[in-house]
Amino acid sequence: MQHEGSVNSSLSRREALAAACLHGLALTGIAQDKEKFRLAAFSTEVTPPLGHACMGGGIAPVQKIEDPLFIHGLVLLGDEKPIVIAAIDWCEIRNDAYDRWRTVLAEAARTTPERVLFSSVHQHDTPIADLTAQRLLEKHQAKGSICDLEFHEKTVQRVAKALRDCLAAARPVTHLGIGQAKVAEVASNRRFVTADGKPQYGRMSATRDPKLREYPEGTIDPWLKTLSFWEDEKPAAILSAYATHPMSYYGKGAVTADFVGQARKRFQADHPQAAVLYISGCSGNVTAGKYNDGAPENRPVLADKIYQAMTAAWTATKKQPLRQVAFRSTKLRLEPRNDPGFTVADLTKRLTTDPKPFGQCLAALGLSWRQRAEAGFQLDVPVVDFGPAQYLLLPAEADVEFQLHAQQMRPDGFVMTAGYGECAPGYIPTERTVEEKDSNLHDWCWVAPGADKAMRTAIETVLKPVGK
Repeated sequence: MQHEGSVNSSLSRREALAAACLHGLALTGIAQDKEKFRLAAFSTEVTPPLGHACMGGGIAPVQKIEDPLFIHGLVLLGDEKPIVIAAIDWCEIRNDAYDRWRTVLAEAARTTPERVLFSSVHQHDTPIADLTAQRLLEKHQAKGSICDLEFHEKTVQRVAKALRDCLAAARPVTHLGIGQAKVAEVASNRRFVTADGKPQYGRMSATRDPKLREYPEGTIDPWLKTLSFWEDEKPAAILSAYATHPMSYYGKGAVTADFVGQARKRFQADHPQAAVLYISGCSGNVTAGKYNDGAPENRPVLADKIYQAMTAAWTATKKQPLRQVAFRSTKLRLEPRNDPGFTVADLTKRLTTDPKPFGQCLAALGLSWRQRAEAGFQLDVPVVDFGPAQYLLLPAEADVEFQLHAQQMRPDGFVMTAGYGECAPGYIPTERTVEEKDSNLHDWCWVAPGADKAMRTAIETVLKPVGK
């Protein structure tokens, strides 16, 4: 009996040791899973100096700072090269300026430029950056001005430093949150159909004519979507995206992040432990015009509606384990516009002879794009695939129909679409918009007809589920 007891005792000790080892392995596995993905967040001010051009020289330059501008971003770290997602309170970043931002931020994050998903929020009382276009203006001693080259480079380097510095504070992320809520009475399509059945495109961000505000909303995406990243029960970052031009009123030289900036600031105050990003979706043809007459007191009203949707989407958020952070990208070729007024010869003539400074700026922007397009340039269309959700970045001032098409590609999924990536093409219209001769395409659209098909093909390619 004593021998049997010794054997049992020995077995018990071995079983206990085995159980302890298994427990240790399990704990190690949990730790490894928890450390599989990490997130670092950065933010810094990007407000232009007094006198700087706004909207590429199209409106009054900076006369005062109504509220400061910021860039908000995050770096996702895992088994592969880091991924950067960032949104800046600028109107647009185009051509070699966009290259510069992606290159410098990629170096700071120790990744490649195509893995930097960088977009503009697109407020109008803010800068546009296009380095080649600005140099063309200076070369020809034009009166127009698009951006200050020294300010631009200093800003790029300051943001890169903020990104580098944040990496030391990267934290584990274990869960992904998904939520959405409808936004009440903010977005409306520029397009409306009059009583005689004719389509019109005259509903701007601030629409003072009450008759135009009476027409239906038209085609919009009513949902504000929210993606969040969590360390167990603690939110680390919250991204909200909505498709509308983010202006209540503008053009008086008062720099502002406008109503979406106010909503973001208020929501950030509710969640001080997390990084908060606001992303503008595809809204080339979507404004607040039906619900906004441009009165200054309407800005906080619009801000509150966005904030309420942010809060509702957050309340509706459902968490699940974060099991993948996969990156894919495809190339998109958009042919340059070549009709009268947009040929290289016509743009060059306009740059040197247009009496209006903004006309000179438009010509320089067009020439900057033409140089790249004629060299065979292709745009990147990247997506970060989290499994149950995807974050898609589309170029320029694309119509909302492209965002809706992206969602149709994953009808059972959750596609968050950012617009205003590489903004060189200007408006990217649907075929219907071109056929109906949208008046907004007269001077801010540098792509030839046919962009609709090319955009949809790129979206379908990059969002197609792997293995299908």
